[in-house]
Amino acid sequence: MGVLENKARARLFYKYLSKVYDRVNPFIWNEEMRDEALEMLDIQQGDRVLDVGCGTGFGTEGLLRYTDDVHGLDQSIHQMQKAWEKFGKNDEVRFYRGDAERLPFADDAFDVIWSSGSIEYWPNPVTALEEFRRVVKPGNKVLVVGPDDPKSGVFQKLADAIMLFYDEEEADRMFEAAGFVDIEHHILQRQPGSPRAIVTIARVPEE
Repeated sequence: MGVLENKARARLFYKYLSKVYDRVNPFIWNEEMRDEALEMLDIQQGDRVLDVGCGTGFGTEGLLRYTDDVHGLDQSIHQMQKAWEKFGKNDEVRFYRGDAERLPFADDAFDVIWSSGSIEYWPNPVTALEEFRRVVKPGNKVLVVGPDDPKSGVFQKLADAIMLFYDEEEADRMFEAAGFVDIEHHILQRQPGSPRAIVTIARVPEE
């Protein structure tokens, strides 16, 4: 388990990163990549969407272009404070402080879940994905963005020592273990040589 796959350390990390997150993030996960991923989902106006690990609201901002029923959850109060500056505490978006592995929502509460830049910090990814399946309506989709495995010896070992990096094979294993079907993956990259993001879309089975 990587150093930041610990909730207390991740919260401390984001206490300081939140101050510069919106300036740093575009070098790794920019608007073009976010918007391309959003187009992979068929979000309709009126869909109830949950943004897990919403952080400062970068993904949330994109979701609001599709529906006005967006909910954001994050464990870092410092990240959420930045999001509140953009959207208000409960104006455009309803925010919750919470844990991806213990979502504070009823079964089948959402039409879609979006999560970008969060899975790499979850100590138990399959547990969180099982929660995603629980709160999304049967037949509907979730989309998760995480860091693609660098697949180079030294950097791979360094990356895995910090947080979760994974490839399509590992993503298949995690999503299948959580009970998802119709799993597909897309690799997005800001430019050649920059860090790659793995976008996984999967569907909750019909009842």
